[in-house]
Amino acid sequence: MATAIQHRVDELQADVVHVHNTFPLLSPAIFHAIGKRAARVLTLHNYRLFCPAAIPMRGGKVCTECLNKRSPIPAMVHGCYRGSRAATLPLAVSVGLHRALGTWTKQVDAFICLSEFQRELMIEAGLPREKVHVKPNFYPGNPAVMGWNERKPCVVFAGRLTAEKGVINLLRAWQAWGPTAPELRLVGDGELRAELERMAEGLPVRFMGQLQAEKAQAEIANARLQILPSEWFEGFPMVVREAFAFGTPSAVSNIGPLPSIVEHRKSGIVFEPANPQSLLHEVRTAWEAPGLLERLGQGARAEFESKYTEEANYAALMEIYRQAIEVSHNG
Repeated sequence: MATAIQHRVDELQADVVHVHNTFPLLSPAIFHAIGKRAARVLTLHNYRLFCPAAIPMRGGKVCTECLNKRSPIPAMVHGCYRGSRAATLPLAVSVGLHRALGTWTKQVDAFICLSEFQRELMIEAGLPREKVHVKPNFYPGNPAVMGWNERKPCVVFAGRLTAEKGVINLLRAWQAWGPTAPELRLVGDGELRAELERMAEGLPVRFMGQLQAEKAQAEIANARLQILPSEWFEGFPMVVREAFAFGTPSAVSNIGPLPSIVEHRKSGIVFEPANPQSLLHEVRTAWEAPGLLERLGQGARAEFESKYTEEANYAALMEIYRQAIEVSHNG
C-alpha cells in the first residue's frame, strides 16, 4: 500500500495530498508513506486521533479523559469503542503508537477542524497550534429563502433519534409546553423512536421518519425554527449549515461548538444542554415574541452569505493549502 501511494503521488506530481479519514480504510501510516513528496493535509471529522471512540462521550455524558491525559488508557479501561475492551484495543494501540511516533507533530503539515472549539480541544490534546486551521462546512449554491408568511408554523428537528442528540429532553420540553405548543416535526429515525412516540402521545409532534436529503432540507427551509438539542460535542452539523442557507433560525444547546456557530439572539437562540426547562423557556420566549424569529432568520442568512458559501469556503481551503505547502517546503 505504501509503495502504491508513493508511486501515485509521484505520477501526479501532487502539491497536496488531502486525507479525510484514516479509519477504517486507511492507516495514519499514509502520512509517513507520502513523506515530503507533497504537503499533507488532514481534515478532522471527529476526535479519533486522540479518542479511540471518536466521539468524546461515555455513559451518556461528555468525556474528554483521553484527550486531557494525552493517553488512550482510559478508553481501554472503559471499553469505549462499541462497549468492548477487545474492540477498543486496536484503536487505542493506534492512538498510542502514533503519539509515540510523532505522526501528528511531524508528518502532517496542516490539520483542518470544523470549528474553533474543536481546534482548541485538539491543540490541548497535543496538536501543534500553528498547523491547526478552521474551515467549516459550506452549503453549495445560493438557495432562495422562503417568505416568512409562507412558512409552516412548525419547529423541525433533523437528525438521529439517539440519546446524544438530546431528543428525550426535547420531548420533555414539549410535554411541559403541552397541546398549545407549535407542531414539532422529527425528521430521522433511531433507537429511541418507540420511546419518543410514547412520550408524544396527545402532543403536536409528528414523526416524519428517514427522508431523502432534498425532502429533509425542504422541511428545514419551510420551518420557522430548527432545533438541535445535542448533549455531546458536534463537529459542524450539516443541518445548521442548511438552516443558515435557507434563512431558518436555529435553537441549539450550549455545548461544544454550537454556541460559537449560532449566535444567541442574532442567528438563533441558545439554551442549556440536557435541560428541558431551559430549552422550553428560550424556545417559547422566541416563538411568542412578535417578529423575533423572522429577524433571527435574516441573521442566519447573513451568516451564510458571509461565511458558508462555496466561494468563502474555497478561498479558505486554498489559503490552508498554501500554508501547508510552505510548511512542507520549510520542514
